[in-house]
Amino acid sequence: MDNAILNLYKKCRLCPRKCLVDRTAGNTGFCGAQEQITIASHMAHRFEEPAISGNRGSGAIFFSYCTGRCCYCQNFSYSRGQRGQKTSIEKLADIMLRLQEKQCHNINLVSPTHYVPSIISAIDMARRKNLRIPILYNSSGYESAETIDLLKGYVDIYMPDLKYSNDALAKEHCGFIEYSRHNIAALKKMNEQVGNLIIDKNGIALKGLLIRHLILPGQIENTKRSLELIAENLGTDTHISLMSQYSPTPNVKSDPGLGRRISIIEYQKAQTYMMKMGFKNGWTQNFFKK
Repeated sequence: MDNAILNLYKKCRLCPRKCLVDRTAGNTGFCGAQEQITIASHMAHRFEEPAISGNRGSGAIFFSYCTGRCCYCQNFSYSRGQRGQKTSIEKLADIMLRLQEKQCHNINLVSPTHYVPSIISAIDMARRKNLRIPILYNSSGYESAETIDLLKGYVDIYMPDLKYSNDALAKEHCGFIEYSRHNIAALKKMNEQVGNLIIDKNGIALKGLLIRHLILPGQIENTKRSLELIAENLGTDTHISLMSQYSPTPNVKSDPGLGRRISIIEYQKAQTYMMKMGFKNGWTQNFFKK
């Protein structure tokens, strides 16, 4: 794909908000990002799911800014653009190649939605220089189906969240508008492109869809309905990462709902419901005590 794709920044509609601002002119929409890529960090990340990190790490590239405003965000300085360095498309391609040289199992694009045109151009450049490891798209799941269409042939592994089945919660906690509708439509597109997760004989993911769901305190019904949505729309063969790692950040420490970790009872209920629904593929986490 040639650089004409960069024209998408001129009337930005990359995420479901469709702000329609001209980012090439320095204007910003909800996410706060201009056209030029800003990268907060990149590394061999060893704390993703076992099939993603493996024994050599996932080549994580954390992008600054975000299409959400999650009040409990663990990477607040990244998502609000408080941390990061302006980077060219050429530099992004070089970072991908360096992570491959470090023998990372994949290139893990973290919160990439608002930079998709630049990412596509960088992948093209890197592949011309022999980038060959899988590209992993790691997002909040708040995606435009049209943007996911652009990524066909570029992304090997999709690792989106299904954060919410409850749109009111999604708006209250993260500022997402009509999260569930956009999320499910995008997940279906991802599944059409790459199918169920394929894991090689060494336990490393090669291609496919892995959906993450973070259990929130006091919101077990949101978790149950989220699992139901996956079953209804994608089937129970889908790989799921059911995460118990929620930890209140300083922003929500005093919040009566979000100011605590989940309880062991909530954790067990989520696991039990996942098994009851017939899900057998994926991962759960050890329970994080207070």
